[in-house]
Amino acid sequence: MSRDREEAEPGQQGVLTSLPVRRLEFHVGKFPLPDFLDGNAIGSDSHLQFMNWTVVNNGAWDYAADTRGYTVGVLADLDAPHWSLRFVEALMPKIANGIDFEWNLSRARAHNLELEVSPRLLANRSGRIRLLAYRNVADLGSYRQAISDFLAHRTATPDIEATRRFGRTKNGIGLNAEQELSTSLRAFTRLGWNDGRNESFAYTEVDRTASFGADFAGDDWRRKHDKLGAAFVLKGLSGDHRQYLGLGGQGFLLGDGHLTLRPGENLRGLLHRTPVARRVWVIGSAAHQ
Repeated sequence: MSRDREEAEPGQQGVLTSLPVRRLEFHVGKFPLPDFLDGNAIGSDSHLQFMNWTVVNNGAWDYAADTRGYTVGVLADLDAPHWSLRFVEALMPKIANGIDFEWNLSRARAHNLELEVSPRLLANRSGRIRLLAYRNVADLGSYRQAISDFLAHRTATPDIEATRRFGRTKNGIGLNAEQELSTSLRAFTRLGWNDGRNESFAYTEVDRTASFGADFAGDDWRRKHDKLGAAFVLKGLSGDHRQYLGLGGQGFLLGDGHLTLRPGENLRGLLHRTPVARRVWVIGSAAHQ
């Protein structure tokens, strides 16, 4: 869509060394959604940057994926000099964190839309802001129904799997921003929210998140490939999700029986190595391995 071209770095997504400044790209096949959405230069690569799931991705983005983190989908990407717009239609797993996909799109599917803009907030310093919205449709269980069935003595414990029904949805939004502050210093932040009414299904059990971090390049100590980084992340659950776990329910990642942690208790529990906090820490670190 343009004769002007910009440099491109060859990699896993393509071999071209330059691309038109204005272009429309299509990607079809099996891929992880974070290869194309919610990325930033500071907190997205668990091999070379941070390792916590909710730092390398938006924890409240329950993105479509099988057990290994992949989906099958179609992506359309419209690029212009100072903005990009991406849309992905992808398959959902048949069960929470399952390996098999539901190929019938009338029963389950995932819609993802991201707008990326490149404002000049600081002179001669690059920055990007990404706005993400998603809607998952799948065979989802309802936290509220699982709680109601338990309180009415229809189940021995709250059981999210017993309430699954096709057509239920999970909707969420996210903000992702990065900014170059100096030649060596960069910072980023992510904010995320989903409705938390129906079960976490594919990524991790987080309904609210806020994170920020920064990295400092090693040029000042004559090691240009070194980086020193730090990040902080705060995560939360919806009211229904908290009550479900508090009554003894379990999700595909969380649930050790009568979970009662509140903001601040996570840190105190880890410092004192309490059994509840220790189990949550281990389970949360083990999936997708």
